Amino acid sequence: MEVLNTKLSVRDLSKSYDGKTVLNRVSFDLYEGEFLSILGPSGCGKTTLLRILIGLEKADAGEILKSGKDISGLKSIDRGMGIVFQNYALFPNMTVLENIEYALTLRKDTKKQAREIAMRTVEQVGLTDQIHKKPNQLSGGQQQRVAIARTLATNPDIILLDEPISALDVANREIMKKELKTIQKKFNATMLFITHDQEEAFFLSDRIMVMNEGNIEQIDTPLEIYKHPKNQYVSDFVVEQLDKKYLDLLRYTGRDA
Repeated sequence: MEVLNTKLSVRDLSKSYDGKTVLNRVSFDLYEGEFLSILGPSGCGKTTLLRILIGLEKADAGEILKSGKDISGLKSIDRGMGIVFQNYALFPNMTVLENIEYALTLRKDTKKQAREIAMRTVEQVGLTDQIHKKPNQLSGGQQQRVAIARTLATNPDIILLDEPISALDVANREIMKKELKTIQKKFNATMLFITHDQEEAFFLSDRIMVMNEGNIEQIDTPLEIYKHPKNQYVSDFVVEQLDKKYLDLLRYTGRDA
C-alpha cells in the first residue's frame, strides 16, 4: 500500500464576518503530489479558505501545518506557497518573460538567477514563442499559462489555484484543463484547486472536497463521491448536476441516453 506524505494539514479552521460563520472548524489534509479540488457554490467559504492558507486573511481559530510546521503566523512570502488568481494578475506593461522574472526578483534566494530561471520555466510550459509579447497580445489561455508559469518559477511547495480557468471560453477551458493536469504531472506539483464546476473537479482531481456553507460535506475520490455521496447535499449538488450535464450533452448531440 502506498504511503502518502502529508504536505498540508488544516485543523479546525474557523472564520466569521459580522457574526456570520464562513468557515466552521474545517479540517483536512493535502498530500504531496496530490491534486485536491475544493468544490462548492459561491459563498460556501472556499475562497476565504484559500486566502487564509496563503496568508491574505487571518483565521479566527485553528492551525495550518505545512510538513508538520505551524505556518499560521507567517507572512505570505514565507509560507512556501504560490497562488494563481482568476484574473491572472499580470503586469500589462511587462512582457511574458518580465512577468515571470519579476516574481523571482522579489525573493533573495532567486534574485540573482531570475532571468535564467524565468527562461527555463518559459520553455518548460511551452511559451518560448510568446516570450517578448505583452499580456494584451496573448489569448486568455496563454495569459493563464503565463500566470501558472510565474507561480511555478518560484518553486512553491504547494500551488493554490483560485478558479483559474472559469473566465475562459469553452474551447480554452478544455485546453487548459488538459494543460493543468500535464503541468501537475510534469512538475509533480501539489495543487489545491478552487472551483464551482463539477466537471472541472472530476476531470482534474485525485480527491474532491465538497463544501457547503462553511462546512466540508465530503472529501474523497471523484468515483467514490459519485457512487457513494455522503448526504443529500452532495447527491444534489454533485451527482445530480453531473448527470444533468451528461443528459444535456446527449440531447444536444442527438444521441440517446
